[in-house]
Amino acid sequence: MALYYRDDAVQVTSESIRAGGQIIPINDVTYVWHQKGRTTLAVRGRVLGRGVLVLLLSLPPLVGLVCVLSLAWSAQDRGEWLPALIVLVACVVIALALVPFLEIPLGWLDRSYERGNRVQELWVQYRGQEVLVLRTPDALRFGQIYRAVQRSVEQQGDH
Repeated sequence: MALYYRDDAVQVTSESIRAGGQIIPINDVTYVWHQKGRTTLAVRGRVLGRGVLVLLLSLPPLVGLVCVLSLAWSAQDRGEWLPALIVLVACVVIALALVPFLEIPLGWLDRSYERGNRVQELWVQYRGQEVLVLRTPDALRFGQIYRAVQRSVEQQGDH
């Protein structure tokens, strides 16, 4: 028996698919497919959170640009470039010091894209019936499970 995928809720082996309390023998699976399910509140929240995070990451550079332009404009009017340059250099140094802290929100953003923005459903044709095996909003996990089921069915067909 070969193990293709296993987590707390799903196990895919060369003999069966175990998910959602059901056990489906691979010998009886004739077709595997996936489709998009209805969007859940959790997925909508993830997409909204992603948008808010992108906005929060985009605002500081835009505000900084407006401040630099305003500072340059006022320095030009007054003819006093030294205070403007000191403020500008201080802002650049502070911005460079804060760059390493961007790793945390950028990691959150990256993981939100990995998880996807849709609910995916895994279906199999089992003993002549269409059976929903799995429904999840986690795109990365879904892809791993779907590929494991495909490999298991393909290996069964080779024998």
